[in-house]
Order: sequence, then C-alpha cells, then structure tokens
Amino acid sequence: MNAPRYDLILVGGGLANGLIALRLAQARPGLRLLMLESESRPGGHHTWSFHDGDLSEAQHAWLAPLVGRRWPRHRVIFPHRQRLLNGGYTSIFSQDFARILEEALGDNLWVDTRVARFSPHHVELEDGRVLHANAVIDGRGPADSAHLALGHQAFLGREVRLDKPHGLDEPILMDASVPQQDGYRFVYVLPFSQDTLLIEDTHYVDRPEANAARLQEHIDAYARDRDWQIVDTLREESGVLPITLAGDFDAFWQNAQGQPRSGLRAGLFHPTTGYSLPQAMGLAERIAELENLDSASLFQAIHAFAAREWRRQGYFRLLNRMLFLAGRPERRWQVMQRFYGLSELLIERFYAGRLTHADKVRILMGKPPVPLGEALKAVRANSPQKISSTFFGIRS
Repeated sequence: MNAPRYDLILVGGGLANGLIALRLAQARPGLRLLMLESESRPGGHHTWSFHDGDLSEAQHAWLAPLVGRRWPRHRVIFPHRQRLLNGGYTSIFSQDFARILEEALGDNLWVDTRVARFSPHHVELEDGRVLHANAVIDGRGPADSAHLALGHQAFLGREVRLDKPHGLDEPILMDASVPQQDGYRFVYVLPFSQDTLLIEDTHYVDRPEANAARLQEHIDAYARDRDWQIVDTLREESGVLPITLAGDFDAFWQNAQGQPRSGLRAGLFHPTTGYSLPQAMGLAERIAELENLDSASLFQAIHAFAAREWRRQGYFRLLNRMLFLAGRPERRWQVMQRFYGLSELLIERFYAGRLTHADKVRILMGKPPVPLGEALKAVRANSPQKISSTFFGIRS
C-alpha cells in the first residue's frame, strides 16, 4: 500500500534507456524517474561508437561528457583495396557511461535488481515488490520475433595491452583481409593508447551461433600476424547485433501490446551496420519533448519514431538481402570492398542513414559483385516467411 509511484520506470540500463534517463534528468530534474538494472552496473561491457556525420552539432555537444576517445580519420582494409578515410570517429566506454548515470540518478538507479514481469504501468520484482508508474519503458535489448527476418553480426572483442607500441594512428573499422569463413568476417581495431587496443573479431552470419573459443583464437592470430605481443587482457566484450533483411512492421509493434520500448527492443538501429547510438539519441530527445509521459503517449510517440525510421531504412534492408541472400557467404566481402570504392561523402551519408536518391542509384550501378540472378531473387524476397523458407530453410 505504501509502494512509491513513479512518473517513469526504465527497465534495463543499456544505452537507449541510459540516454533517455540522462536527457530527462537534464530537461526535467523534478521527474520521479527510476532505472532498474539486473547487473551490478548499468551499461554492461561495451564500446559504443559513431561517425561525426551521424549526429548534429547540438547532439555532439550534449554527448561530449560521455566521449572516451575520438580520432579524426579511420581506415578500411580489403584483399584488393585499402583506404584511409577522413571524418571523425568517436567511442564511448561503458565504464564512463555507468559513472555518469550513477552520478545523475543517485538512489533512483537500482542495480542487481531482477524483474519478474511488468506492464505499461507497473513492475513486479523477483523479490515480490510491486512498483507503480505512469509509464514503464522496456529497454532490455533485442528479442526474437517471427515478424522480422534477420541476419546477425556476431562479435567478440578484447581490450589488450601490448609489450610495445602498436604504431596505429587511427582505428581500423574493417580489416577484411583475414580468412573468410561462414560469412563476411572482418577485424575491428581501436587504438586507445600507444600500447592498448580493442581487437574485435566480427562475422556477418545467417545464424547467431558464436564460437567464443574460435573468436579468441582469431584475435590471438591477428595480433601475432602484426607482431603484437599481448601481455594482458584488460576486459572483454561480446554480443550479437541484428541485421534486418525484411519485416512486418505493424505486426512487430502489435506484439508490443501497448508496452513502450526503446533501443534494439524497438528495432531502433542502423539495419546494415548495427550502430544504434544515433537512433537512441534521437529517441531520447523526442521523449524529452513530450508534454505527457503517460504510457499511451509514450507508446504512440515511440511507435511513430520507429515507423519513420522503418520507412527511411527500406533501401538498407534491400542491400542487406543482397549481402546475405545472394552469392556464397564466404564471398560477401566483395560487396563491402566494392562499396568502399565509392566517394567519402556517400559513405558518410550511408552510415548516417541519409542516402540521397543519387546515392542509391550509384551504389547499385555497374556489375554487381554477386550473381545477378541471385541478387534479383534476394531483392524480391521481402517477407520474413519467404526468406525463411526460400533461403535460410535451404541452408539449415
């Protein structure tokens, strides 16, 4: 009977809910806000990155206290192409994210807190307590849905210390010169200091089955090939990001049954790269603008935001189908190698999700790096059911 009533409860302390919390704490300091996180700290073990062109100047300014490292250029490497690209690249570290959230929320951040179930208006904890709120946002990460056809980006990364300087001045966003296997494979390298690196082995695969031991071996082999002697592993991060090929947006959101969602749970991420910070920033700003933060208003606003993103991303889903469904998985690198031969401004707009009509035509011009018949078949497969039965069903 004496349970406190909150204006808003955020279930999950990941990137999307964390940015919502920080934005609301700044814009509405009197809001009765509560975040529930199942782990000992919010944010998990992650490095979130983005390109300069992904955000507006105002968003860069707002996000500045969270930034851990920024580089003015970045590099990509393929078997028949190497390129140094201008344009800043920035990373946020989860330990900084957690610290700033802890300072901003104080006692309104509950960690090591397990949620049994929740609705748009209440949360029941595993210890039996029931919390009531005007609205509850589900930000617990991606969930399986029969209404989405997905490829997957599986990765394992290790932040390591070397016995001597590594010699890198900029990050390597894709090194696809490594042996390809059951999908597009590349290594992602972020130099944090003269002798520390994040080395991440990444695979674009049909199914999210990651062999951690094999990925560890890949990282060790990559370091040995570059004469980098690892003396210590400082931390490790791993995950599987969804890559959207097709979907039924309305059915996906009907399943939510009025429950406000955020982040990957709401399908808010770049459908080809898996980057989610720009969408998380945009949603946090949209929520902070709302006059009413009741569950119905939140659901309507988030649904409209996600619908606009879904419409904008149709071309990217088409490209994803060509990448995953046309040609052999171990030759997917050819698609990316060809793409990185295009202009820098086009590549920047691609990552920002703001392609022009001319960009879309240019990407598809010329001889495709996959069989034409397979490419056309992939383009026409625009429903989850058709993709499952025609493509992934055959491979299973």
